[in-house]
Amino acid sequence: MPVRRNTASTPRLMIVELSLPVHDTMPQDPLAVTAPGPEHLIRAEIRELSAYPVPSARGLIKLDAMENPYEWPPSLRNAWAETLSRLPVNRYPDPKGTELVTRLRTVMGVPGEAALLLGNGSDELIQILLMAVSGPGRVVMAPEPGFVMYRMVARWLGLEFVGIPLKPDFSLDMPAMLAALERHRPAVTFLAWPNNPTGNLWPRAEMETLIRAAPGLVVVDEAYGPFARDSFLPDVGKDSRLLVMRTVSKLGLAGLRLGYLCGMPAWIEELDKVRLPYNINVLTQAAAEFALAHHGVLDEQAAWIRRDREALFKALAALPGVAPFPSEANFILFRVPPGRGREIFEGIRAGGVLIKDLSGQGGLLADCLRVTVGTPEENTRFLAALEAAL
Repeated sequence: MPVRRNTASTPRLMIVELSLPVHDTMPQDPLAVTAPGPEHLIRAEIRELSAYPVPSARGLIKLDAMENPYEWPPSLRNAWAETLSRLPVNRYPDPKGTELVTRLRTVMGVPGEAALLLGNGSDELIQILLMAVSGPGRVVMAPEPGFVMYRMVARWLGLEFVGIPLKPDFSLDMPAMLAALERHRPAVTFLAWPNNPTGNLWPRAEMETLIRAAPGLVVVDEAYGPFARDSFLPDVGKDSRLLVMRTVSKLGLAGLRLGYLCGMPAWIEELDKVRLPYNINVLTQAAAEFALAHHGVLDEQAAWIRRDREALFKALAALPGVAPFPSEANFILFRVPPGRGREIFEGIRAGGVLIKDLSGQGGLLADCLRVTVGTPEENTRFLAALEAAL
């Protein structure tokens, strides 16, 4: 500290000058100095991701999300509303969904030796499964392009995801798949059957080869099972590592968010420990059980969609510059002239129809768009918008 001395004889004083640091700004809130931001607490791999995008379909014909375009007949809606009006919503739901599980077994033909796990859509079941197996060095594997949630959930949980590219016609590259199974030894292998977003059903013999070769669990994702000619559900129990995942969303109950996983009891019992209690609310349980009790209506609608899928495919194939890919789902993937994917997507939307633009992903999906099979009237509107955009 600098010291100034007074030379006067009396009285002698010592004057001390203190040099204090000067702050340009002082925080008003003392917590502001220590409060962390997202960059300090959120994992880097999460910050690098984008939230799952869901575009608005307001004012548009909605053919982007593989939904059943048909509603229930009025008589069924009235009976359904009456059923829901009697529910005790002040009570927690049945944590096991016992009556719903029984109905699913009967309607869907679940083998007696298999156990079921209910999820808030297939997405939650994927999350439950990968949470249960996550650990250092664990790998999740799937063909790509495939359902984006396999990769996303794996990254959320810090698991390594290995995607094996399909061939240009979206068929399985069997040598590459088998080599990857041997090299990476994945804890879980996902096989979407039919595949999303390509719509094709890989040969059963190839699927069986992969199931036998996989060192860990194999999940056959049959979200689009109601529109396909084959299923692995009857095979649950023949191989203890085989799990079959399904949803009622594509069947016509997308708003309920209900998926179910079928497998041997030893696996389902372990996965059930990770499931949050009461994950399926009373409204979903009652509505799904009611719908499955009247599944004939849903089966008829699925038949209409399969019929109209064939007509839509032929119409797309007849358009110059458009190449649709065969589908056993309720949607059709098609490729448009090179470099025009986004432009044509925007043109279709300007024509009043919303579909899915996959062209920006590049690679095998370059210039590819995906359209959900709608009602005949919606399909006609879509084709007119596509022709105008071309």
